[in-house]
Amino acid sequence: MNPWLAVAALNGFLAVAMGAFAAHGLSGRLDPHALQIFDTAARYHMYHALALGLAAQGKTGASRIAAAFFLAGIVLFSGSLYLLALCAWRPLGFITPFGGIAFLVGWAALLVGAMKTPRHSGP
Repeated sequence: MNPWLAVAALNGFLAVAMGAFAAHGLSGRLDPHALQIFDTAARYHMYHALALGLAAQGKTGASRIAAAFFLAGIVLFSGSLYLLALCAWRPLGFITPFGGIAFLVGWAALLVGAMKTPRHSGP
């Protein structure tokens, strides 16, 4: 079993569910700005669920670090935006940039992992 791939799959599922919830359950209940915030959260959630799945395929410690930072970014960035859109509690906004930083660290770690992975010769 690949636990990071399972986490990626779960997050992909959740991102689709959140997007559908926004489209079908929240339109008309949230103002357009809050709906846009929720949509941004769902979009970045999906992007990074896919990135997490990519990192899960890596064989280096850097790939595992990337996966952990992608997950942290999903929780901090998307999670804070989901709550901000639903609760309109402005103090949550200070958490969002930490999620963005976690995403950036994840991408940098994935780059390091890619640079450490040996090239395969042939199929």
